[in-house]
Amino acid sequence: MKIASLLKTGRPFYSLEFFPPPDASQWPDFFGIVDSLRVLRPAFVSVTYGAGGGSHDKTLAITRALTAMGLVTMPHLTCLGASEESVRTFLDHLEDAGVENVLALRGDPPQDPALRQREGRFCHASDLVRFIRSEFSSFSIGVAAYLTPHPESASFAQDRLATKIKLEAGADFAVSQLVFDPREYFEYIDQMRALGVDKPILPGVLPIQSLESLRRILALSGCNIPAKLYLAVEEAHRTGGPQAVQEAGIAYASGQIRRLLDGGAPGIHLYTLNRTDVCLRVAAAAGIPG
Repeated sequence: MKIASLLKTGRPFYSLEFFPPPDASQWPDFFGIVDSLRVLRPAFVSVTYGAGGGSHDKTLAITRALTAMGLVTMPHLTCLGASEESVRTFLDHLEDAGVENVLALRGDPPQDPALRQREGRFCHASDLVRFIRSEFSSFSIGVAAYLTPHPESASFAQDRLATKIKLEAGADFAVSQLVFDPREYFEYIDQMRALGVDKPILPGVLPIQSLESLRRILALSGCNIPAKLYLAVEEAHRTGGPQAVQEAGIAYASGQIRRLLDGGAPGIHLYTLNRTDVCLRVAAAAGIPG
């Protein structure tokens, strides 16, 4: 199924994001995790992709396997430092595997110095979107949306305009980076609608699992988090340790999901971190059918 068609139904849905384990020896456990989370009946699942194509082979293999399991898949595809040939080959393989969706991303600069210096046609995600739409028109294309501006954006206005350009280049929808405050998501939607953007934007939700992981994620993503929430997580860690933090994270994420859906979000994109227990508990608390 194409995600663009799913969005047209107007029914709220849930999607899950997975990342390929770095070692193939871990794949059996990974597929066990995915199988356990199928009880949530995700509308689709996404599979992450390494910077500069560093893990594209794993992404492709995992995507093929998940598609064979009967799941609607959306692999990530980054383009910075990638050649036109490598992008075309990856998309050809996806078509051969029966995959109909892709998340088009610029990606972080590749670690390989030679790839960093490569000058090609893919400098921005919008370049990749135009390429896919012109040469692989059957794909449903998603892009990333940043509630907190991308670190390289000079301003909120510039960042919102960049997202609009990606969607107007041919993307069907956007998936947001982490949302920790539903009000921030709805303010973002209002800003995009004011720019004339009416395509669906899915909020991304990540259950907080530890204070250390939260600090690392905030440092890497630059996302905003309400001060009250951060202080509550710190207090939970101080008084009850990691288990108390996880309990607080599950409670907050489930309440957040309900507020987002009640406010009109088209669906919820759940960042799983390949964790079965946390995702199932969040789903149960949020009332996700399964």
